[in-house]
Amino acid sequence: MLTAFLIPVAIAVLITLGFAAYHYIYTKRLSAGTKEMSEIADAIQEGANAFIAHEYKIIIIAAIVIAVLLSVVIEWYVGITFFLGTIMSASAGFVGMRIATISNVRVSNEARLTKNLGKTLKVALRGGSVMGFCAAGFALLGMLLVYLIFGAGLRQVHPDNVIVVENWLGISYIPFTMSVTGYALGCSIVALFDRVGGGVYTKAADMGADLVGKTEAHIPEDDPRNPATIADNVGDNVGDVAGLGADLLESYVGSIISCIVLAAYIFYTSMNGSNPVSPELMSRLMIYPILFSAIGLVASVMGILYVLLKKPSDKPHRELNFSLWSSAFLIVIGSGIFTWFFFRDLDASMMGFRFGALSPWLAAVIGIVVGMLIGFFAEYYTSYDFKPTRKIAAASRGGTALTITNGLAVGMKSCFLPVVTIASAVILSNAVSGIYGVAMASIGMLSFLAATVSVDTYGPIADNAGGISEMSKLDPSVRQITDKLDSIGNTTAAIGKGFAIGSAALASLSLMVSYMYAQVGIDDTVAEVSLNIINTYTLAGAFIGGAIPFLFSSLLIDAVAISAGEMVDEVRRQFRETPKILTGEVKPDYTRCITISASGALRKMKLPVVIAVGFPVIAGFIFGAQFVGGMLIGVTISAVMLALFSANSGGAWDNAKKYVESGEMEGEEKGSETHDATVIGDTVGDPLKDTVGPSLDILIKIMATVSLIAVSIYSRFNLMSFFN
Repeated sequence: MLTAFLIPVAIAVLITLGFAAYHYIYTKRLSAGTKEMSEIADAIQEGANAFIAHEYKIIIIAAIVIAVLLSVVIEWYVGITFFLGTIMSASAGFVGMRIATISNVRVSNEARLTKNLGKTLKVALRGGSVMGFCAAGFALLGMLLVYLIFGAGLRQVHPDNVIVVENWLGISYIPFTMSVTGYALGCSIVALFDRVGGGVYTKAADMGADLVGKTEAHIPEDDPRNPATIADNVGDNVGDVAGLGADLLESYVGSIISCIVLAAYIFYTSMNGSNPVSPELMSRLMIYPILFSAIGLVASVMGILYVLLKKPSDKPHRELNFSLWSSAFLIVIGSGIFTWFFFRDLDASMMGFRFGALSPWLAAVIGIVVGMLIGFFAEYYTSYDFKPTRKIAAASRGGTALTITNGLAVGMKSCFLPVVTIASAVILSNAVSGIYGVAMASIGMLSFLAATVSVDTYGPIADNAGGISEMSKLDPSVRQITDKLDSIGNTTAAIGKGFAIGSAALASLSLMVSYMYAQVGIDDTVAEVSLNIINTYTLAGAFIGGAIPFLFSSLLIDAVAISAGEMVDEVRRQFRETPKILTGEVKPDYTRCITISASGALRKMKLPVVIAVGFPVIAGFIFGAQFVGGMLIGVTISAVMLALFSANSGGAWDNAKKYVESGEMEGEEKGSETHDATVIGDTVGDPLKDTVGPSLDILIKIMATVSLIAVSIYSRFNLMSFFN
């Protein structure tokens, strides 16, 4: 029966990846424009390819070491699923980055030829859709393979095998939960490398280009005379495309596996209770998340396809929002019908399903609504169509200090309503469908991942298109079109980050509950699924966990600042030693700036990665499972706040600058003192919104995933157990 249920998932994956392949080929066949445009695009592509190739070499080495370790310490199939996760995540990031570096120049050329905003939007969205559907398609393809090979092939999902087993080291676990957790960890490792490495790369180049080019030399953004401009455009692709895709793919997988792990452990721990979960219900609860996600894939294809096929509009923001809303609407309808037929003949009251067969669907709908609300809040606080960002722009007339002060206030203020919304989602989804419902709310929030990433990725493509237009000295009207698309892209990026942060919080909570169930299943001394917050070890862990995101963020900001400082020195050196660069008589040395960004990113990303992976393991072996449980609570609460603040303050500063540049502020324009102040604000926000914010939601999930794998070991073998 399991194999039959997987057939529609396989069909959805084929449709999704086929959709991505078609648009990849279609976009590549479009004209790249003039010779000068092609040369600039080739330089950006070459730099992006060089960085991603070097980064992936490091990832492969790390993945092999971790896979071998998991195979030896736990079981061989955990190492294989981990490596499968790294392959799927890396593949999605690579394909997405490739299409971004192909489509950027096509967007510029479309704007050059048509002077039409709507037609140009379609080219950018078509390129972005490849990343979106690769992220969702590869994620679900990997899950499908894990189900087929290990779930069905090794019969790990058969009720007789959903039991705790013990390996040669005496470590206990449920086989299939370990298989899917290994897969999720593989996705997380790639996401962490891509987000941290790509984030440091892109912001070091961006800050270096802005600080010298705009504020000192007073030359336009992406001016070909700026030595850092190619590195800046390369960074958009490695950080905001490859990093983004891997990030949300990892969120997607984390949400799905949290449901699966919960279902398995609830089934096992209820076996000897008065109201056990039936084997049939357990089987359906474990397969339901990927069937639900498959419906989301098809709905997202339809939502994006409608925008691509309809008549071009001069209101791109409305078009992008429509693609998201229509995808969400189709998911709600399609999944509701499916859920009714899937659960209607089963009694799931012992799972906390208060509304019968539709309970998990209601929880997922809550997640969808909450995701939309978080997106709205992100848009309100970051778009220059609304008061907060305009207030920052107006305050910039008083100088840089007021720009920074107002931006900090907006960022802090922007945390409250999203957190209230997330907390409400936890309470409501648990009320309608138990703790399984909380995990389903996370899946619901990311069910239209393909559409979300498509809309998100279109932003950096449009940004790159603007850079190519500037460097190719195209008509100013071309840059006006790409700037309009880029401004909307900043808002959609903030919305996407809000989705990632919200889903990370819900998925992390589900993984924490799974973590507690795992203790009950493997440790005979633990009789109840609970985490005592006033326990000494738990409370100490919560304090330490709350501090980890700040340490992690400081390392990322340091990395950006050091690399950006080197970039500033290099740009100044070239201007000083070769004055003819500024007159346009001599071309700057772009390669040197690319090298500075790449080496800084690769050198500085190692310690944050070690912290994310190593902290829960080391802490567990010293202080035990209760300490790590508390640490996960502290990390989640602290990281969610810090991530929201970072993403929204950075986005608001960026769009305040664009508001001034748009000419909407009377008497202010590019090159004015007010504009200079907003440029500094944007530069301060760069590492926050594009390095710190996106990396923190990965930190939450990777620490929860590592803890879930390692708890089977350190719940029995830890230093404190020898003193008790």
